[in-house]
Amino acid sequence: MKPLIIFGLGQIAEVAHFYFTVDARRSVAAFTVDQDYQTETVFCGCPVVPFETVADRYPPADYDFFVATGYAKLNRLREEKCAAARAKGYVLASYISSKATAWPGLVTGENCFILEDNTLQPFVEIGDNVFLWSGNHVGHHARIGANAFISSHVVVSGGVTVGRNCFVGVNATLRDHIQVGEACVIGAGAVVTQDLADKSVMVAPESVLSKVPSDRLRRI
Repeated sequence: MKPLIIFGLGQIAEVAHFYFTVDARRSVAAFTVDQDYQTETVFCGCPVVPFETVADRYPPADYDFFVATGYAKLNRLREEKCAAARAKGYVLASYISSKATAWPGLVTGENCFILEDNTLQPFVEIGDNVFLWSGNHVGHHARIGANAFISSHVVVSGGVTVGRNCFVGVNATLRDHIQVGEACVIGAGAVVTQDLADKSVMVAPESVLSKVPSDRLRRI
């Protein structure tokens, strides 16, 4: 496998470096960001170079690329950087944890990041640039659209379609055979039992902070 160039200098880039090197056994040659945002020259022991000139020093014929940014602007920033890397000629790498459960026939796109303890049942399809943090269940025949970010311990039931550029918060549940439109935000702990139109926002009620301090609680 070719050495890897990682876009980003934040915590997600550091996490990506860890998983690619420790689990996937891939060599990371360098990090890159837009020149205006370059604050250091070394990150995780690797050189940092401006994205504007990265292809001159690390030619696409010899290196693969991974965009390690979060869900800012409903994942559009990550989507834009993937497109820019492709325009330079890079192949976008994906990572699927050795500790994830996936069956033969799983369809995934480029620049995917699938962490440990994800369960991906048969006939699942995952688009380009999808991040699945740890511990999710993706049921049979589910489809996750491009540029989605699924946080931890989410249940995507069988036959669900999640549209492009969605964000799903921790512990959310999507019931079977619903359609979630594009650019939706599903908050932590939300339970979705109906189809959602594009740009829908579903937020679960927050827990209430007790007025009684913990040292005055009874039976605890």
